[in-house]
Amino acid sequence: MFAGGADGNGHLPRPRRPRRVGGMGSPPDQAGSAPPHPAPPPCTDYDMAYFKAYSHIGVHEEMLKDHVRTNTYRNAIMHHRDLISGKVVLDVGCGTGVLSIFCAFAGATRVYAVDASDIALQAVEIVRENELSDKVIVLHGRIEDVEIEEKVDVIISEWMGYMLLYESMLGSVIFARDKWLKPGGLILPSHASLYLAPITNPRRYQDSIYFWRDVYGIKMSSMMPLAKQCAFMEPSVETISGENVLTWPAVVAQVDCYTIQAPDLETVTAAFKFTSMLQAPLHGFAFWFDVEFNVPVRQKVKKQSSQPLDVNMQNSSPSNKKKKQDVSIVLSTAPEDAPTHWQQTLLYLFEPIELKKDQIMEGSVTISQSQQHARFLNICLKYFTGEQWYVKESVMR
Repeated sequence: MFAGGADGNGHLPRPRRPRRVGGMGSPPDQAGSAPPHPAPPPCTDYDMAYFKAYSHIGVHEEMLKDHVRTNTYRNAIMHHRDLISGKVVLDVGCGTGVLSIFCAFAGATRVYAVDASDIALQAVEIVRENELSDKVIVLHGRIEDVEIEEKVDVIISEWMGYMLLYESMLGSVIFARDKWLKPGGLILPSHASLYLAPITNPRRYQDSIYFWRDVYGIKMSSMMPLAKQCAFMEPSVETISGENVLTWPAVVAQVDCYTIQAPDLETVTAAFKFTSMLQAPLHGFAFWFDVEFNVPVRQKVKKQSSQPLDVNMQNSSPSNKKKKQDVSIVLSTAPEDAPTHWQQTLLYLFEPIELKKDQIMEGSVTISQSQQHARFLNICLKYFTGEQWYVKESVMR
C-alpha cells in the first residue's frame, strides 16, 4: 500500500458522507465453521469519530433527499418482495431505518436494523411512530459487536462511499454475510462496478486556477501554484456531465457481494487503454460506480475471476452496463445519469495535457486502503500518452 491516512492535523474523511457501521473484517470463529474467521477489528478513535459525525441529521437529510438513491432501493425491495415477504432481514447501517421500514412494508416477518451511531436512537422512535416495533428491531452498535440469535434470509445495506470503496463499509456487509446469512440468501445490492474515464473540465480550471491571473486588475499569477495544490492535491467530489467525458469508461473493479472477501478490498488494480473521442485538454480522470440488485446465481455458469477486485478489463460502453439480461434494477452514479449525492470523484492534473482526437492513453490505476486508517484510500494513476509517462498519486480522506 501507499502511505496515507490522516494528515498532520488529524483530519477525518469529509463529514458530509461518513459511514456508520464498523470497519473491515470477518466474523469470529464459530463452532463447526471452516475455515475459522479472524476476530472482529477493534473500534478505533477514527471509527468513534465516524459514528459521532453520522449522528448529525444533515447527513441523513442529504441521503433521504437523494431521490435516485432512495427510490431505487425502495423499487428493488418491492421488486424482490417475494423473497422478502415472510423472511428475516438484516439492515447493515440502518441510519434512520428507512430501508428497514421498506422491508417491513414488503412483508418481512422481522427486520434487524443495526447502526453504530446515535441515529439509532432516532430510528427507534421512527419505527414506533410507524407502528412497526413488532417487526423492526433496532440494535445500537457495530455490526461486529451486536448479538443476533438467528440466521437471516436477506441482508440489505447502503454501504457505498464516494468512488464506491471509500470508507470501507463493504467489509461490514461481508462480516454480516459470513456470520448470519442463510445459504442462498439475498443481498441487496448484490453487485457493483467501479468505472474510470478521462475528462475535460475547463470551467473548473477557470474558476479555481486561471482566476488568479487577473483579480480586479491586479496580477496574482504567483498564487496559481498554491491554488493548484489546494484545489487538486486530493480527489474532488463534484458533479460533471457526459459532455465532460472524453472516452468510453474502463472498468476498474467489479464486486460480487455474494462471494467477495475482505482481503480483496485491500488493493484494487486495473489496466486501461483510452482513445480520445475529440480534441480537448485532458484535465483529469473521473470515477463513478453503479450497483445492481440481483438474486444469487444458484448455478455456476461461469466464474469470472478468482480475484473479483483485481481486474484487467477492456473499455466498456456505459450503455452496455445497463443491458445485461440478468440485471433487474440498477442504481447508477454515471455522469450521463440523474445526479446523486455521491456525484463523481475527480482526480485533477496539476497541468492539463492537450489531447488530439484518437490519441491513446494507456496505463494502470491502483486503489489501496491506507495502512493508517482503512477508511481512507490511496490512489495511484500511471499512464502513457504523447510519448511521455505521467504519475498522479493522491489520498481520499
